[in-house]
Amino acid sequence: MNRSKQLGEKNIGKLLIEFSIPAIIGMLVNALYNIVDRIFIGKGVGSLGIAGIFVGYPISLILMAFGMLIGLGGNALVSIKLGQKKEEEAEKILGNSFTLLLLISVGVGILGLLTLEPLLKAFGASETILPYSVDYMKIILFGAPLQSIGFGLNNFIRGEGNPKMAMGTMLIGAILNTILDPIFIFIFNMGIKGAALATIISQGASSIWVLSYFFKGKGLLKLKGENLKLKKSIIKEIISIGLAPFSMQIAASMVTVLLNNNLKNYGGDIATSSMAVINSITMLVLMPIFGINQGAQPIIGYNYGAKKYDRVKETLKLAVLFATIIVTIGFIFTQTIPEKLIGLFGKNEKELIQVASRAMRINLSMLPIIGFQIVSSNYFQAIGKPKQAMFLSLSRQVLVLIPALIILPKFFQLTGVWLAGPVSDVIASIITAQFLIKDLKHLGKESTNPKPRINEN
Repeated sequence: MNRSKQLGEKNIGKLLIEFSIPAIIGMLVNALYNIVDRIFIGKGVGSLGIAGIFVGYPISLILMAFGMLIGLGGNALVSIKLGQKKEEEAEKILGNSFTLLLLISVGVGILGLLTLEPLLKAFGASETILPYSVDYMKIILFGAPLQSIGFGLNNFIRGEGNPKMAMGTMLIGAILNTILDPIFIFIFNMGIKGAALATIISQGASSIWVLSYFFKGKGLLKLKGENLKLKKSIIKEIISIGLAPFSMQIAASMVTVLLNNNLKNYGGDIATSSMAVINSITMLVLMPIFGINQGAQPIIGYNYGAKKYDRVKETLKLAVLFATIIVTIGFIFTQTIPEKLIGLFGKNEKELIQVASRAMRINLSMLPIIGFQIVSSNYFQAIGKPKQAMFLSLSRQVLVLIPALIILPKFFQLTGVWLAGPVSDVIASIITAQFLIKDLKHLGKESTNPKPRINEN
C-alpha cells in the first residue's frame, strides 16, 4: 500500500503503533543528546558543569523553536496537502522549509555568539557557573545550522509516511553522541567543551542523512532546486501552522530564564544543578509523548484533509490513552526512587541528591495528567487550527506557569519554585479539556452531516 494512502485506510490502532513506536524510540534516543551530556559532565566535571549547560538551555530552546516553527509547521501542511492529493504543492513547501531553516539558524547562531556572555548572565548564570556555560554554548551556536536542518527536515520524512527512516535520523546522531562524549570528555580531557563538540558532530551526521534522503529522492517527496526559492504565500502558511509549537518553545525559553533566576536567588548553584537533573529526567519521561504526537500528527492531518473525521477522533483517543500510560509509569518511578535517578548525574554529591530528590517529588507530582494536555494541544496543530493550538500550548508556559513562578516563591521561597510546575499542569489541563470537548462536538456534527469545511481561523 502507498505509504501516504495507508494513512486513510489502515487500522488506526496498528497505524498509530507503527508510526509512534519508531518516533518514540527516536525521541528517546534524541533525548540522549542532553541527558548523556549531563551524565558524563556530572561524572567528569561535577554539578557546576551540569548547571552551566542548564543556564544555556534557553538558547538551545530558541534554536529548537525555529526548527519547530518551520519543521512542524511545514510538515503539518505537507500532511494535509498529501491527503488532498497535491504532491507538487507538498514539494514546494518542503523546498521553502529547507531554505528557511538554513537562513534562520545561521542568523540565530551569529546573533547568539555576538551576545553570549551578557545573555547568559541575564539567563541566571552566577560567576561560578558562567565559564562552563560559555564554553559549552559557543560550540553549540557554531553548529546551529546542523541542528536545525537535521531536526527540522526530519519531520517531513515522518510526514510523508516513513517513520522508520525518521527514527534512523535520530538514532545516528544520538548513538554517535553517546560514543563521542566519553572520548572527548575523558580520553581527550576536553571537559564540557568535549560534550559540546560531540553534540554538533553528531547533529552534522544526522543532517547529512536527512539531506541525502530528500536530494536523492528516496521518498515520496524530493528537494528540488526550483522549490528552494522562497515564496511569500508558502512562508505565511508554514509560519501560521508552526506558530503554536514555536511559541511554546519560546515561552519555555522565557520560563527557563525566569526559573534560573529564581533558583539562583532562592537556592543558589545547587538548586540550579538540581533543576538541570530534574529537567533531564522529565525530558526522558515526556519524549515518548512527543513521539506519540509525531506518530499521530500525519494520521490526524491526512484524515482531516480527507474528511474522515471518525478516524481523526479514534487516533486522538488512542494517543491520549497511550500518553497517559507512559506518564503514569514515569510518575511512579520519580516518586519512589528519585535518589537513584539523581545519583546517575553526580559524583556522589550528597547535597545534590538531597535537594534534587525533594524537588523532583514536588515538581513532578502532576505527571499523570500531562500526557492528555500535550496530545490534545497537538491535535489542534495537526488539523490546521493554529490559533487554538498556540493558545493551548502557551496556556501552561505563559498564562499560568510564569505568574506561578513570580508569585509562589514570594510566599514559599524555593519550595514555591518547585510547586509552580504542578500548579500549572492542573490549570492548563482543565483549559485544554474545555477546548477539546467543544471541537469534538463540532467534528461529530460534521461526521453525521458532512459539508464543505470552512477554516474558522
